[in-house]
Amino acid sequence: MTSITSLFDKNRLLAALSRAEWLQLEPDLEWDELPAGAVLHRVGAELRHVYFPASATVSLVSSLASGASCEVAVVGSEGVVGVCAFMGDPRALSDAIVQRPGHAYRMAVPALLHHTQRSPEVMQHLLAYTQALFTHMSQSSACNRHHALDQQLCRWLLEHLDRQGDADIHATQEHIAGLLGVRREGVTCGALKLQKAGVIEYHRGRITVLDRDALESRSCECYGAARRGYDRLSCVHSHAGGRELLPRLPGQRGGLQAA
Repeated sequence: MTSITSLFDKNRLLAALSRAEWLQLEPDLEWDELPAGAVLHRVGAELRHVYFPASATVSLVSSLASGASCEVAVVGSEGVVGVCAFMGDPRALSDAIVQRPGHAYRMAVPALLHHTQRSPEVMQHLLAYTQALFTHMSQSSACNRHHALDQQLCRWLLEHLDRQGDADIHATQEHIAGLLGVRREGVTCGALKLQKAGVIEYHRGRITVLDRDALESRSCECYGAARRGYDRLSCVHSHAGGRELLPRLPGQRGGLQAA
């Protein structure tokens, strides 16, 4: 059986820690499988675990009493789900729902608090990530309020593309519309425009990104602003060798769109 220690670099936030710190954390980490649609926690619930995704991606979703909802951020192998656990209040700030099935490291909240209290290095890395996550959430809120749906769709595709290991995004147009908090017809129209322009291919429940440069050029400044927040973490994560937390897929072209 493959040991967790041999997989320690699968989550980039954990991989940024020194080897000595990893060995301290390793006994408290469980290698967990996350199926699509699994609810890791609901807003207001007291957290029992935090999750460090490896191959899974998790949508953080804000919901209203009316039943309306929208995705405020997405977490992949660059981060951790459940940041409020070490911020002083263990109650969840949003729903956390698995978007792309895969694996994650799971740690009980008491164990995490023990490590943040004993290790300034662990706490520094978690707080730096949290700052980038809050920037992401703020930018998403502004985007949903002020930018055109076509731009929001491009931003959403780019954010999910950054957090997975291939160019295929498995999601129906109805599902994307729910995460963006818009009508399905708007997403259908936007996806059709992108497909006609040769930017994506859409098959039922699967979107393949063909031209990342074109997708970035059609997005708004919110994607670049949020991504730069994560890219700046390479300066904090000195043990990661300066690598980006959100590396581009092989063959993906172009740099970040300027804000």
